[in-house]
Amino acid sequence: MTIGSDEDLEKMKEIGAICRSVLAAMRARVCEGITPLELDDIAGRMLSAAGARSAPKLAYDFPGHACISVGTAVAHGIPDDRPLRAGEMVNIDVSAEKDGYFADTGASMCVGAPCREVAALLKATEDTQRRAMYTARAGRPISGVARIVEARAKQHGYHIVEGLNGHGVGRWIHEEPRVSNTLSLAQKGRLKRGQVITVEPFLATRSRSYVEDADGWTLRLQDGGLGAQFEHTFVVTDGAPIVLT
Repeated sequence: MTIGSDEDLEKMKEIGAICRSVLAAMRARVCEGITPLELDDIAGRMLSAAGARSAPKLAYDFPGHACISVGTAVAHGIPDDRPLRAGEMVNIDVSAEKDGYFADTGASMCVGAPCREVAALLKATEDTQRRAMYTARAGRPISGVARIVEARAKQHGYHIVEGLNGHGVGRWIHEEPRVSNTLSLAQKGRLKRGQVITVEPFLATRSRSYVEDADGWTLRLQDGGLGAQFEHTFVVTDGAPIVLT
């Protein structure tokens, strides 16, 4: 969507803050022994208390309030009852709707203290997200996001998981434009003032692609290794973005 009024902006700030708070609460509870289902219950209770609804449930009938991906799963993981183990990678993606407005955010983390390899991947991915997001300004090519992500991934020696991209958001959970993390001749167009999008790089140590599990949801690194993702919803401006999540 494109922000068309003060009400649009205030409503987007509200749902963005809700998603941010839910993600923060879930991250704070990630520890050895807790289950993804227990984490998902936090999301469900907080969204309900805020008068919001889970976007994946609403839009796609997803079997959970949030996507919680563990180990080699990098996206769309279904919350289950297997306790988390120390050293595992976890990605939590929270998207929600309130009053017809949607926002989307996510982060990867380690259960317990990360080893050097995991810490480096997490830092590089979060830094890549921030740099790409702050480069996304009105009038610039949408492909500029991919240029930053590719450059940072190469600098740090990581692969980009292809096919997982950012997107427009606001009146629905997934809108145009597709905000690719890899350069493509098909990625045309320029960013517009007031446009609401997400930037979410997926970086990995060994895999460039993913496969879908038999559950029809979970996306897993095809060649194994470690993967990480960070995501924010923001409003494009002539300068620094208005980060909503």
